Amino acid sequence: MAVGGNGRGKFLFGLLFFSGAADAFAAGLISPDGFWIAGLFRKGGPMMWPILMCSIFSLAIAVERAMQLRSKKVIHPDFLKDVKAHWLRGDYDKALKVCRSHDIAISRIVRAGLLRSDMGILEIERAIEGAGAHETTVLTSNLRWLGALANIATLLGLLGTVTGMIRSFNVIASAGPGNLSLVANGIAEALIATAAGLTVGIPTFAAYHFLRGKADRLVILMEEISIGFVEDIAARKNAKKDESKD
Repeated sequence: MAVGGNGRGKFLFGLLFFSGAADAFAAGLISPDGFWIAGLFRKGGPMMWPILMCSIFSLAIAVERAMQLRSKKVIHPDFLKDVKAHWLRGDYDKALKVCRSHDIAISRIVRAGLLRSDMGILEIERAIEGAGAHETTVLTSNLRWLGALANIATLLGLLGTVTGMIRSFNVIASAGPGNLSLVANGIAEALIATAAGLTVGIPTFAAYHFLRGKADRLVILMEEISIGFVEDIAARKNAKKDESKD
């Protein structure tokens, strides 16, 4: 199946995207005067800590979902070849054994249908629909957190902007506009927090849509396989009815 190769390429692209964003962030936080990341991190104010936590959680979720959404973890071509050969012959017991030997999403969906193969087509369809809805939820789990973290990191950066500007205005109000160094500290806090929030939020938002699209494509593939499975069983049952009439 060509999906597997494309999935690996897109996964590598996603990792390179995150790696490039991290390098750009690091480069931006090192000034020509020799200030290291830790120094500018402190200058970014208290909002830098929750932004840092957002970046860690986002990267962890993105890597975990990218690993789980690989094609072979959801729809393994060898499994499909083996199980289809058995269900086309009507050997549902062997097909069930193949399903139990593969712990992947499509095997659990097909197994739900095979367990009701001696019932009507409507019962088989209901079992497959129920199993498919569950597997879809599993595939998209944690992705909503990735989308939420993208928004949270951006909003935290904006909050850091506000707190930094408030600090600058407080300095002007108490010490007067002549104390430019203190005013500059507040402005630096505002700008650094904004840059940090956007640096975390933009790649996280892109990763969310990339992984969500990958999950949707896998769900569509599972639906197509499930429809083919039901049609094959229905055709076999109809063929048996025709033979019994003859």
